[in-house]
Amino acid sequence: MQFCDDCGSMMKAKGDRMICTNDECGSSSERDRDLEDEFVSTESQTGEEIIESDENANFEGKPKATDVICDKCETQEAWYTLKQTASADEPPTRFFKCTECGHRWRGYN
Repeated sequence: MQFCDDCGSMMKAKGDRMICTNDECGSSSERDRDLEDEFVSTESQTGEEIIESDENANFEGKPKATDVICDKCETQEAWYTLKQTASADEPPTRFFKCTECGHRWRGYN
């Protein structure tokens, strides 16, 4: 992965150039062909990286939390999954789905 020298945003390969992904920066640089084997550009996430936020995602069978209250129906039970969405020294984010009405939300510790 290559980062922009001007703003620190991730760079993306485009032809023979590396383009900053920050639209406000617009910086680019010549692509270093010596590093070709070290960089991989992808357009989409793999299944393991995607957070279960789709309304059809299967939360049933996941662990249940009883220390939460649904904002929609006030049920005090929800299924949840944990995902590390910030740096490793931060606590993981809990994604909830109400066992009663299906409402979804995320919780931060």
